[in-house]
Amino acid sequence: MNKGRLSVKEITYLGASLAMIEVSKLALDFLPNVELVTLLFIVFTIFYGKKTILIALGFTFIECLLKGFNIWSIMYLYIWPLLIIIVCIAHKCKVDYLFYCILSAFFGLFFGMFCSIPYLFIGGFKMALTWWVAGIPYDILHCVSNFIVCLILFNPLCRIMKKVMAGIL
Repeated sequence: MNKGRLSVKEITYLGASLAMIEVSKLALDFLPNVELVTLLFIVFTIFYGKKTILIALGFTFIECLLKGFNIWSIMYLYIWPLLIIIVCIAHKCKVDYLFYCILSAFFGLFFGMFCSIPYLFIGGFKMALTWWVAGIPYDILHCVSNFIVCLILFNPLCRIMKKVMAGIL
């Protein structure tokens, strides 16, 4: 992908990637804290770089349209870009896929902590801590499921993305 303006091809790829993230989110919504969103953001960031932030903003907007605006809307505006920034830095350091599996797991484990930040401003430290601690069992499930999903799907998704980017698919 080129620097600066987005080409029609790039807009198409980013839009299709956004659709994949949204479809995967909706398909797994019935499972608590089991999702492909984190993995897909990692893979797309490896291939699109910081332009993946456009996907994150689109994802947040679509989620808000589907589920309404709420405190989580604010959380999504910094949580997904944070992951994208971390992956951009890691990718420049040429880390292996196991790093991304561990990153995905840690992201799931600390997702609740990251989400508690707005509560610092709403109700102070006690409210933020209480909110985070109450969700730790779900964060543990999020951690384990993110690790397993990334371990199984990271390499196949990267192989597919290489073909997509080369114009083979």
